[in-house]
Amino acid sequence: MPRIQLKIMSVLVGLAIGIVSLTGLFAERGLRSEIAEDATRSLFEQARLVIQLTQDTPFDPSHFEELQRIATEASLATGARITLIALNGVVIADSGVTAERIARLDNHAARPEVTSALSDAPSHAVRWSQTLKSELLYVALPANSAGGSAPLRGVVRLAVSLKQIDEAVSQLRSELWTAAAIGLVIAVALSYLLSSLSLKPIRELAEVVQDIADGRTERALTWENRDERGDIARSINRMAQHERTRLFQAEQEKGQLEAVLTSMAEGVLVLDAENKVLLANPPLREMLSIWGDVIGRPVEEIIRLREITGALADVRQSSETQLREIRLTKPRESVLLVHLVAFPREDSQKGTVLVFHDVTEMRRVDEIRRDFIANASHELRTPLTAIQGFADTLASATELAQDKKQDYLDVIARNAQRMSNLIDDLMTLSRIESGREHFSPISLDVGRLIAMLMDDFQPQFARAEIEARFHNTAQASLVRADPSAVEQILTNLLTNATRYTDPGGTVDVRVKTTSGKVLISVEDTGIGIPDADLERVFERFYRVDKARSRALGSTGLGLAIVRHLVSAMEGEITLHSEVGRGTQVTITLPVAGTEA
Repeated sequence: MPRIQLKIMSVLVGLAIGIVSLTGLFAERGLRSEIAEDATRSLFEQARLVIQLTQDTPFDPSHFEELQRIATEASLATGARITLIALNGVVIADSGVTAERIARLDNHAARPEVTSALSDAPSHAVRWSQTLKSELLYVALPANSAGGSAPLRGVVRLAVSLKQIDEAVSQLRSELWTAAAIGLVIAVALSYLLSSLSLKPIRELAEVVQDIADGRTERALTWENRDERGDIARSINRMAQHERTRLFQAEQEKGQLEAVLTSMAEGVLVLDAENKVLLANPPLREMLSIWGDVIGRPVEEIIRLREITGALADVRQSSETQLREIRLTKPRESVLLVHLVAFPREDSQKGTVLVFHDVTEMRRVDEIRRDFIANASHELRTPLTAIQGFADTLASATELAQDKKQDYLDVIARNAQRMSNLIDDLMTLSRIESGREHFSPISLDVGRLIAMLMDDFQPQFARAEIEARFHNTAQASLVRADPSAVEQILTNLLTNATRYTDPGGTVDVRVKTTSGKVLISVEDTGIGIPDADLERVFERFYRVDKARSRALGSTGLGLAIVRHLVSAMEGEITLHSEVGRGTQVTITLPVAGTEA
């Protein structure tokens, strides 16, 4: 049912209800007042009769039985509750209370009707009785001796319940409500009939407009009248056509925008003027680990970063583009570069757009580049300083012993060789990382290659006083790998084992086959690697014992080259070590004839 029809019907029905209600109210009040006046007059007459009955009986407790009898008999005759009250307000007799309870009744001197009667003025009142727990009509008369000329003896008070009055009023009310209900039904029927006939065009118009507002723009008015109704129909139909066109364009633009925002690598967050979220694209949710419905929520609830809060305050104050770099530890360690700009910029700010760029890899590469330059410079500076120092000494010394000159030349040659090894390792590592190092994998008998290398390293093992052992338990030790790369891997690992194992130690090389792969392990009983350094030993220039490494000619690039070579041949490398007990490096390569 249309609301305007409800309003018309409500007015008519409300008018009918109002008239009936006012009529009933005034009738009820008049009837109640009239019945109450009749009851009051009757009670006064009955009170005078009670005074006559008690004419010869004083109002004091010594005559309680006589007074209680008179009050009880009179109450039975009149149907009213009769209370006899002494001058001091004490109840002497009461037809509505047993003899045991009279002594416990409150003093009535303060009751309004009793107070007036004690002042020799008849009075009446309507009040809730705490004793009988009901509303009563009270009348009180001063009890004088004969003719009223003698001194006042007390007060005679009569009370009747107002239930009879309420019942009469209730009866009238019921009749009025019955009449009101009949009139209401008639009024509703007439108002519905009249309003339906007059509001049918408005109802149709409201339905069409509501459909257009809900996006169902195919609905149209079919009025062909040449009056105002026809003009309205044509205007509504034109509006529906324009709305169809606008909705189609909006859907297209929305789809394009969603496609762009979803395919972007950057995270985008759009806030309104109150910093509540209007839009958050999927890359942003993934960057900041935001899940669930965030539209309409304050940005402080979903992004708890002081840098963002401060930047939002700055962009609102200055309307200038703000740039912040933030570092996150959850859900993963990352570095984000955030651009914040207000919109629209030329008018009052309506919101803010935040674009999050993940620059973690860029910052990592920058850090690696800085570390590499610093480490390479440091590694080259040490031998260069030694070469320059001893060369200057040789050039300036005129009377230097031949053995000293030879020692200095040896130092120069050793540091020159160290620089050459460092440059060779750097060039090798650079070729591997850039993909310029070409590998020619073949079926290689890695057991035979290891045996040859172990023979080549025997002089080094002997000088270091180390026992080297080779254990080949593989049924077939053929791997698909580049021979030169495998040889360099094993050379680097055996060199490290020799350098960091004290005299009397052992180096064990083992080969075995498992699950289509060949495992090569080099295990020593050397100084070992602390747990804190295990994750970094494959980094460039990283050394656990820097002094010992430099003294032994280590470039700090051996394990980095090993890791890259193993990875280039689709193998795996693991390292286990314990300080003071030794280190085990395990290389896994695919068996010849299989794919990794």
